[in-house]
Amino acid sequence: MGAQWKAKGKAQVADARGKLFGKLAKEIMVAARGGADPAGNSKLRLVLEQARKVSMPKDTLERAIKKGAGIGVEAASFEHVIYEGFAPHQVPVMVECLTDNVNRTAPEMRVLFRKGQLSPVAWDFDHVGMIEAEPASAGADPELAAIEAGAQDFEPGEEEGQTLFITDPADLDLVSRALPAQGFTVLSAKLGYKAKNPIDPASLSPEALEEVEAFLGAIDANDDVQNVFVGLAG
Repeated sequence: MGAQWKAKGKAQVADARGKLFGKLAKEIMVAARGGADPAGNSKLRLVLEQARKVSMPKDTLERAIKKGAGIGVEAASFEHVIYEGFAPHQVPVMVECLTDNVNRTAPEMRVLFRKGQLSPVAWDFDHVGMIEAEPASAGADPELAAIEAGAQDFEPGEEEGQTLFITDPADLDLVSRALPAQGFTVLSAKLGYKAKNPIDPASLSPEALEEVEAFLGAIDANDDVQNVFVGLAG
């Protein structure tokens, strides 16, 4: 949770597939502003790789590229907005949104944060590149891979057997390209926020942790929310 909060549970996973495609389509549209050719647009290339790994339909993917680049259709207009604050029990949260109407998103975020608090917390997070990867062969060493590929650090990933490689924001594309030669398959690569001093969930009561999870679930359910980064360890 110290890196990025994700909804859990089989029912949530099944229900979230369409929403995931929607989020990726937005990211593709924004990235495609820099050009529709992924060979010359590293941001677009990274998002497309992630979209293909989750089997995003090809026509949906291509439509998002054209809309973002303004090819044959009106260009999509999304604004990147960050909302900072605390979940219940003073757990810091960074909420990343892509919206076509800030006048809609802002009041919705204010309502969602009523059970927490909107407040500056960016000082408690590092802006970093985050690369989720898994070993492509037995014996792949994440520590050696991090050193050789130029990552700043590494830690266990969201799923068992995966590794989260932390990079300088400017090195995200470079490291993601270097990891396959070190025996790792890149699953996703994006910029995000990593808590400097994450709170140990064990320090919260079961009831308090449930309140935090409910708050995060409500935030994540908002259509304009792309990513939720939370100051919880583990």
